[in-house]
Amino acid sequence: MSERDYDHTAIEERWQTVWADADAYRTPDGAEDPTYVLGMYPYPSGKLHMGHVRNYTITDAYARYRRMTGDEVLHPMGWDAFGLPAENAAKERDTNPRDWTMDCIETMRGQMKSMGFGYDWDREITTCTPEYYKWNQWLFERFHEEGLVERRDAEVNWCPNCETVLADEQVEGEDELCWRCGTPVVQRELEQWFLSITEYADELLEAIDDLEGWPNSVRQMQRNWIGRQYGTELEFPVEGYGSVEAFTTRVDTIHGATFFALAPDHRISEALATENDEIRQFVEEEADPDGDEPNGVATGLTATNPATGEEIPVYVADFVLSDVGTGALMAVPGHDERDHAFATKHDIEIKPVIAPEPDDWDGETVLEAPDVGEEAYTEDGVLVNSGEYSGLDSETARERLTEGIESAEESTQYHLRDWGISRQRYWGTPIPVVHCPDCGPVMVPEEDLPVELPEFVNTTGNPLDATEEWKETTCPACGGPAERETDTMDTFVDSSWYFLRYVSPDLDEAPFDRERANDWMPVDQYVGGIEHAVMHLLYSRFFTKVLADHEGLEHREPFRNLLAQGMVQLEGEKMSKSKGNTVSPQRIVEEYGADTARLFMMQAAQPERDFDWSEEGVRSTNAFLGRLKETVEAFAENEPNGENDAVAGYVDSEIDATVAVATDEYEALRFNEALRETQGLVRTLRQYAGYTTPHGETYGRGLSAVVRLLAPVTPHLAEELWESLDAEGFVVEADWPSAEIDRTRVEKRRRLIENTREDVRDIVEVAGIENPESIAVVIAPDWKYDALEIAIESDAENLIGELMGESHIREQGDAAASYGQDLQAEREALSRTLSSEAEHEALEAAAWLLEREFDADVEVIRADEADEEVLRKAEPGRPAIHIED
Repeated sequence: MSERDYDHTAIEERWQTVWADADAYRTPDGAEDPTYVLGMYPYPSGKLHMGHVRNYTITDAYARYRRMTGDEVLHPMGWDAFGLPAENAAKERDTNPRDWTMDCIETMRGQMKSMGFGYDWDREITTCTPEYYKWNQWLFERFHEEGLVERRDAEVNWCPNCETVLADEQVEGEDELCWRCGTPVVQRELEQWFLSITEYADELLEAIDDLEGWPNSVRQMQRNWIGRQYGTELEFPVEGYGSVEAFTTRVDTIHGATFFALAPDHRISEALATENDEIRQFVEEEADPDGDEPNGVATGLTATNPATGEEIPVYVADFVLSDVGTGALMAVPGHDERDHAFATKHDIEIKPVIAPEPDDWDGETVLEAPDVGEEAYTEDGVLVNSGEYSGLDSETARERLTEGIESAEESTQYHLRDWGISRQRYWGTPIPVVHCPDCGPVMVPEEDLPVELPEFVNTTGNPLDATEEWKETTCPACGGPAERETDTMDTFVDSSWYFLRYVSPDLDEAPFDRERANDWMPVDQYVGGIEHAVMHLLYSRFFTKVLADHEGLEHREPFRNLLAQGMVQLEGEKMSKSKGNTVSPQRIVEEYGADTARLFMMQAAQPERDFDWSEEGVRSTNAFLGRLKETVEAFAENEPNGENDAVAGYVDSEIDATVAVATDEYEALRFNEALRETQGLVRTLRQYAGYTTPHGETYGRGLSAVVRLLAPVTPHLAEELWESLDAEGFVVEADWPSAEIDRTRVEKRRRLIENTREDVRDIVEVAGIENPESIAVVIAPDWKYDALEIAIESDAENLIGELMGESHIREQGDAAASYGQDLQAEREALSRTLSSEAEHEALEAAAWLLEREFDADVEVIRADEADEEVLRKAEPGRPAIHIED
């Protein structure tokens, strides 16, 4: 151990014990409006990975910051404990999912505690316990009472490997793979339970605009998934099959419809496939909706265009999807790129019916049809080749055509589908339904909840279907023999309301305490991965709205602010076991300490950004903490008694500036910027101590500020140093440092000082001055500050003429003209600086930095005291430099 290393293990274990004994992170039940900070709870896979550590360090740092600013903070943790991986792991290990899950939870809980996360562990929830999933069942029955549950046959996504149904959102990529195991997903017809999320589609969509604390990318992903489209539904008679409904958003192009297209699984397509081998082969083997180009097969049938009466050919085409619109569409190759590609491939007529509207169009002149032979024209415009509708603009034509076509009516379509929650697995919440041959599906009475899982049966297929004794029951309605529902709920049900359970985790009478939830919700800051931007967040929003409508919840959105944290990478690639590029958090904690791991992660990048793990960066971070500990303990052992002079004044101003800037950055969750500020103050304090004997009060105030500014990120060492400074209480409960300053002024002052130091370095290097004896820093004359302000405010084309209109500037003659030319040339980049007096004051206070760096006498000179030759070079924000060697 080097002299600057410290015993992080002893320090971290000590303070974790002290905090636990003192209940330091407990949120009182009586808190009326706590700040609710929440990280998406983890699936208990057995070990924390770096993604977990980053997520929970972000939420922990923010929760600690809010606590120090005086808020009562709710910062809980729990476990998303149901799910197929536990079931598969249990099969592989010849155990049961519950034991495996609980062992994983115990391991991960210990790792979280070793990281120093400040959770209120009294509020811990585990979704696989009957105490929790009872309320999943209760909520299912409440949704059923309100008409939001339906059981019906449906074509579903089926994973043959996991042997379970997947929601659309759980099918990933163009290859349509299972999100859990990567197996290609197939379609099966099954009777399923659905939650009617589509009943809330409009509100879910429209309320997105109010989610101002969410990333725009996530909001757009939600909009896209809901996928609301306004258009027209109309009928195309197909020979031998009657009228077929089609949906279009561009009924204005109907006169250009030259073929009709059906989805491969449309009822007509399936019927034709039983009679025609070519169609059967296409439907069963060739159709590829995710292919690079649209493919299809002619049916030999025709459809009648209801606007023109023309007969157009019917195709089965893989670019038509049964779950979008009606599974049938009119194809207009002149005005749709996909239709154009298909028509070109199959030699179908391409007819233009929309012309671009010229800027000077009078509304009456007949327009020429565009050339759409090579490329479709897809914008709105003016109708041509459209009979009586020619000459109308697209919007008007859509209204008139919808009114004029007998079968047409306005329609709204959605990409969103009802949420199928049935899963043919064991490790999930049993659906509380009994199937009676006489009464049909019957809800289990509330007093009989929870319906608990039986002992695990290691079998293929649906394990609950193999548990005969558990499955056999009596009907709650008639008392006759019946069978329990053997499907379990999608685990996204668990996470759709878990944030409400934290407010009253031990409540036996209801899923959550309504009054407390109304006080504490919505979650003020939610943090989690972008991979949950659709499923989890959309379902949580849906549940919250239903509970607001039917259970007295006063909030219709669950999460006020959302942060989607970036990935932790290694050499530019996401860490993963399959790539063998993971870094063990436990090793980092053991070797460097939790505080080092937390600080490195938080300073590496903004929370939303990906960043590369760096062992060298970890070592550097650890060394910084060692130096800080050495600095604070040296002060505590022997408080200095230097003068309260100009140097102390400069340090005082930097303390205030750092506190103000870092506070702003913490507030905005830009932790990396806050930490950079804080580390800069540490450097200033160490430079101060190396330059002179510090003023004790100033130096101590700076160290106290540093310790508190670092406390949210490095809580263990901060607590140790807080004790060294003889401060009262825990640093986790200390007041956040405060400073009232003008941040803009601070930035100008800092920029001035740094630019001046850089200019001195450049002069010394270019001139080859090895040992400068003196450095003169000359402030610009007042008239240049006035000229700069005029240039910034002026919109006159002739800036020099305007400057010369000011007599005190004109009196400067050639100097004024030359400076005016410079201002004219850089006009777009000009910015305000401090006043001449404020520049003098700032540089006087910072002169010691130059003296220390160059071991030279430094003088800051006002313009009226300066040598004329040197003064000529001085400008606002860029004083002139004269060096004697």
